[in-house]
Amino acid sequence: MSVRFKTADVDGLKVFYREAGDPARPAVLLLHGFPSASHMFRDLIPELASRYHLVAPDLPGFGMTGQAGRDQFAYTFENIANVVGRFTEVLGLDRFAVYVFDYGAPVGFRLAVKHPERISAIVTQNGNTYLEGVSEAFAPVQAYWKGPTQANRDALRGFLAPQTTLFQYTHGVADPSLVSPDGRNLDDFYLARPGNDEIQLDLLLDYQSNVALYDTIQAYLRQHQPPVLAVWGRNDPFFIPPGAEAFKRDVPSADIRFVDSGHFALETHACEIGAAMRDFLAKHIG
Repeated sequence: MSVRFKTADVDGLKVFYREAGDPARPAVLLLHGFPSASHMFRDLIPELASRYHLVAPDLPGFGMTGQAGRDQFAYTFENIANVVGRFTEVLGLDRFAVYVFDYGAPVGFRLAVKHPERISAIVTQNGNTYLEGVSEAFAPVQAYWKGPTQANRDALRGFLAPQTTLFQYTHGVADPSLVSPDGRNLDDFYLARPGNDEIQLDLLLDYQSNVALYDTIQAYLRQHQPPVLAVWGRNDPFFIPPGAEAFKRDVPSADIRFVDSGHFALETHACEIGAAMRDFLAKHIG
């Protein structure tokens, strides 16, 4: 299995992505979350590459994708979803399953709402779209939504600190020694780039647009009944288990599974999640 590291020109923006597997096989689009990038899939890709065509882009403002200035690109989830949608068109991905995690969820679900005919299946790993799934850990962010002052913005800078990245990777993990430092250290490197802090704070403010879209996404799920696998780190401090269970309300056939891990469940359970995905994808997309 070879992973190919490429860059696509998406309307002038250089989008970095990882690609593996035979392009003739069914496609799976892997969408990462905050504060990571496509390297979060380094252990999952080998679990799937023999059967599927895997594509994992770095979102704008993350990883190795071009970081346009805030005066050139408004960092909102709608704009990021538009870039990813155009990215799939540039690559010729007409139909694909999507794996969504954290920030990848509002991006992937926006694609599904706009182009339901393109989505063959949805795998959500701690990728929330229900109010039940939002924990009290979001309280400081919600305070910024209600009062978008400089003081409330500055109060969120701790979300960008290395100790918070470490917390995200290790909270709820029975044995933190199983969590490689490679992913989180690379995340911290990208977060430390000049200007990236303001980009991330813009996205924290705009996250309220994702919550506002929950009803629309749920309506999409009810109408189109896409195959759904919700595989959740049950100890996630941000997106809690009721958010996974809620998918059954709109897609009764949804497969809901939990692993004994935290937010970044792939760091400890890539083999288990990969096995669940192989079974699920074989059943629904071949």
